[in-house]
Amino acid sequence: MVRRLLLGCSAVGNALVERVTEGSEDLLAVTDDPGWASTLRDRSVATVEADPTDPSAFPERAEVVLVASDDPARNVAAAAAARERYPDAMIVSHVGVAPSASQIDALESIANRVVDPVESVAARVRDAVGLDGSDAERDHVADAERDHVADRSAGSTERPPRLIRTIRRLSGPLLVVAHDNPDPDAIASAVGLARIAESIGVPADPCYGGEIAHQENRAMVNLLDLSLSTVDGIDLEEYGGIALVDHSRAGINDSLPEGTPVDVVIDHHPPRGPVEGTFVDVRPDVGATSTLIEEYLSRLGVEPDRALATALLYGIRIDTRDFTREVSIPDFEAAASLTPHVDESTLDRVESPSVSAETLRVLATAIDRRDVRGSTVATCVGEITDRDALAQAADRLLDLEGIAVTFVYGYMDGVIYGSARARGTDLDVGELLRDALAQAGSAGGHANMAGAQVPLGILEAVAEDEALTDVVEEFVAGRFFEALSSPPTPPAGTTPAAIDAEFPD
Repeated sequence: MVRRLLLGCSAVGNALVERVTEGSEDLLAVTDDPGWASTLRDRSVATVEADPTDPSAFPERAEVVLVASDDPARNVAAAAAARERYPDAMIVSHVGVAPSASQIDALESIANRVVDPVESVAARVRDAVGLDGSDAERDHVADAERDHVADRSAGSTERPPRLIRTIRRLSGPLLVVAHDNPDPDAIASAVGLARIAESIGVPADPCYGGEIAHQENRAMVNLLDLSLSTVDGIDLEEYGGIALVDHSRAGINDSLPEGTPVDVVIDHHPPRGPVEGTFVDVRPDVGATSTLIEEYLSRLGVEPDRALATALLYGIRIDTRDFTREVSIPDFEAAASLTPHVDESTLDRVESPSVSAETLRVLATAIDRRDVRGSTVATCVGEITDRDALAQAADRLLDLEGIAVTFVYGYMDGVIYGSARARGTDLDVGELLRDALAQAGSAGGHANMAGAQVPLGILEAVAEDEALTDVVEEFVAGRFFEALSSPPTPPAGTTPAAIDAEFPD
């Protein structure tokens, strides 16, 4: 039964909720901010991603309602809706950032308590929601209050100031880690976050694991003269903190030891499990991590140089397939902000690099060996030397007439790799690959873009008269088309944030 209801969220609301929920399972949060929704869910708070001013999203009953967004107008609307729905409830409302006198008056006429975040937030909210008076709790609320006041003076939302505070508190340089075999979005995001750290006097090194194999990715790094290191050989003890960009868990699709403590996580992929970090910003509704980095640069007043601006714009364009896939309004806004700073001639050269012979071979093989069933094409290209060629082939096969779903797979170094794409269909290829191949290896991704990795294992021990490519095709295609015949349905209540994206390719 819901006794306590949180409408909207902010730094103050989140800090208080951490204490309210200890030993309690009777709290429900309603917020339409995906970042805060993800944070609350990671802390095991039941969360509905909906408009906190819309009573249709409210539970049947609530005894205490905490209105806690930073927007004064929305707080007034949420408090009014809560009072109408729960006439006898205790309503505690945060005034928000820079409220007008009329907004404060409106809140005072509706709520039992109106909380100003400057001096009275700790005592008033502790009394309202039943927190005990321990020193630790008072200190925690006071910290949140000071953070919120700093955010207000910064004249922006709470994320950029919290990011800056997190980086400034590090004991040494920041290591910014992109996922292995990074794509343009990961590369640009790593360089961009390092630039943000350096703007406040904290040295930072962007790095990656694996290799930059895709010819367009290599062209981007070389033509823009982007400086990145490889994780191999780096002594983690030399760094005061670690940041992950374009992925969210250390040791999963990066070359860090699994379980490595992380300070900052900035990502747009839906996480599969809890995301650990002092500062976490995971927004699956945004098309590219580069969009989030541009947002931080803009709100912090850090102007990107031409190379960084060009890389960020290219990262957004690649991950959204030129604004036609998984795109959001913030992606368009970030692109518009970056465009005046972009080196267009270099961007043209990055987008039109020479194509490797391996990429052409994989594409030709994918076309020649294609298995078309309805609007889906799957193809095994055999042994490969560049896994990025699979993603390029999967993209190109979508241009075939009548094709809505593509899956291209091959093997190298004892592992089967696959890339799937979808366009103009309700089928979720991330869930499809998970259903087909997760038990044999690892798979996941977005609705329109996904990847898989499966160890070859016993498949390599084939009879002399049987080609390994044929064995791999029989194994993978069988599972893929079997899953396709009964597409998986996410469990009730599952949101995109429950779908992993360990293989962004």
